[in-house]
Amino acid sequence: MSTSATEITARADDVAVTDAELTVSLTDGRTISVPLAWFPRLMDGSADQRARWELLGDGQGIHWPDLDEDLSVVGLLRGTRAPKRKP
Repeated sequence: MSTSATEITARADDVAVTDAELTVSLTDGRTISVPLAWFPRLMDGSADQRARWELLGDGQGIHWPDLDEDLSVVGLLRGTRAPKRKP
């Protein structure tokens, strides 16, 4: 059995962002939680900016228009972090 088929069909239906964590609820009942520190743009945004998100492609991704941040559900399932910032 391949895990890639599961990743392709995974879709987000809700998002919550705290000062420490990004939590994404999936349509299949799973929940993904990752440290907010993985995504510096989200971490640097205000609570209001982080609360304004949109689903992309029927839940395949999440977009924060105020922060110019886009995350894919597949990337979250793979544990992909944002690139580290250069000093």
